[in-house]
Amino acid sequence: MRDRIILEVCGGIHGGDIYRNRHVRIDFSVNTNPLGPPHEVTETIRSKAEQISHYPDMYCAELTEALGRFEDVPAEYILCGNGAAELFYSAVLAVRPKKALLLSPTFSEYERALKLLNTEISYYELREEEQFQVREDILCYIMQDVDMVFLCNPNNPTGQSIPRDLLECIAKKCKEQGSFLVIDECFVDFLDHPELYEMKGEISGFSKLLIVKALTKLFCIPGLRVGYGMCSDRRLLCRMREALQSWNVSALAQAGGIAAVEDCADYLEETKKLIRREREFLSGELRKLKFQVCGSHANYIFFKDFLSKERDLYDKALTAGFLIRDCSDYRGLFKGYYRIAVKTRAENERIITWLRQL
Repeated sequence: MRDRIILEVCGGIHGGDIYRNRHVRIDFSVNTNPLGPPHEVTETIRSKAEQISHYPDMYCAELTEALGRFEDVPAEYILCGNGAAELFYSAVLAVRPKKALLLSPTFSEYERALKLLNTEISYYELREEEQFQVREDILCYIMQDVDMVFLCNPNNPTGQSIPRDLLECIAKKCKEQGSFLVIDECFVDFLDHPELYEMKGEISGFSKLLIVKALTKLFCIPGLRVGYGMCSDRRLLCRMREALQSWNVSALAQAGGIAAVEDCADYLEETKKLIRREREFLSGELRKLKFQVCGSHANYIFFKDFLSKERDLYDKALTAGFLIRDCSDYRGLFKGYYRIAVKTRAENERIITWLRQL
């Protein structure tokens, strides 16, 4: 409890904090690929260990080329970062918005980055009675005084996605108003049909559109910190680069990132099959136990515990050896909302078996 209070005071709580919860047997709080890192990545890290005696390529040239092939976008549209979060901060520092629009609830790092510049923030409230969906009325919130808009698609923690036709309308409205649009697509590849939601095919037509992704979740390499932004505005990318530290992506992270995205078709196909199957299993079992499951179309389940006043599911899970994500610190949510990752069948069955005993 003491460590949790310290984290709240010093900058908020994220999933994956196994360092202050060392007795945890299964970490359901972080949404990484349950297959684990590809064998090629771990082998590359071992074989490239001697590279730590050299500075990394500060321009990430080989990694950028590999990511361009992986995403099928020009390499000059790509800027690499130390995870996706670093690029949110560098985008804010590059644009220096006076006013920004955020979803509520959504990933907290957008707000933290904006507050560094004392940016005025307005919120588009996602409502439980509407399943936390983004609706067309968001267009009314993109006014001339809004310099920057952040969207998370699929949204974290709700797992709801914005279809591309609405995204295109939002991008057009941002273009009309002169607003920079940042779309966080870190979980889009876990959707059943990501092509219906991703916007990388539109970046040439919208110069003020920045798409941010990472290899963190998809390839289960959060310890390497490999993120990247895609934008057709070279000036924005240059300003973002100026806001980054030199040598921000380590040599091993670059090597591991290249190994991850090359010849990964079989790994990604196996990932989609596993996530689809286990997401259906986990959400179905939670509903049987009378939890309210919302959204949850990616690789994590967002749900509400109606008995939250009688029990603290987070603390009970921790005692039982499971680390789950208490979502009460998200703006717009409260005690009783939780998020758990989709993991392997054996791991999913273990937490379901425990929940049945409550």
